[in-house]
Amino acid sequence: MDPTGTAGTCSATTVATVRGVAEVVVEEVGDVTEELVDAFARLVPQLSSSAPPPGTRELQAMLESPCTTVFVARLEGVIVGTLTLVVFRIPTGVRARIEDVVVLDAARGRGAGDALSRAALVKAADLGARNVDLSSRPSREAANRLYQRLGFETRETNTYRYVL
Repeated sequence: MDPTGTAGTCSATTVATVRGVAEVVVEEVGDVTEELVDAFARLVPQLSSSAPPPGTRELQAMLESPCTTVFVARLEGVIVGTLTLVVFRIPTGVRARIEDVVVLDAARGRGAGDALSRAALVKAADLGARNVDLSSRPSREAANRLYQRLGFETRETNTYRYVL
């Protein structure tokens, strides 16, 4: 069973050609590999200076959670980006959030963020979500332009954090 209470499906590999450059291949991650651990070690520091990259155990826990789907983007066979989709049921319906989207600096502008986001939107819809939320720091100007281009709209809300 998946987090929506319905039978889950595994998404297939998605391939997108962007502006005539190398194809971006997006995959739903099924297993923790050394390649995956190494990719997160390269990617997470670009996303956060305070959070250490997840190791094998943390990645395994992510993949085993019925609420999370981890996607990777590849260019020329190399993992250049990742996105985590979180889908969960609450009393008012199925909710989905896109979290921790990051693409290697050297691969930005080649369609990886777009392809990752589109794959997550398809998966969220397949799992019964009516909408998908995400947050992005204002300083991430290119990411914010991408999200707006994909159809995301800003919401009038307050976001709170309680530090434990």
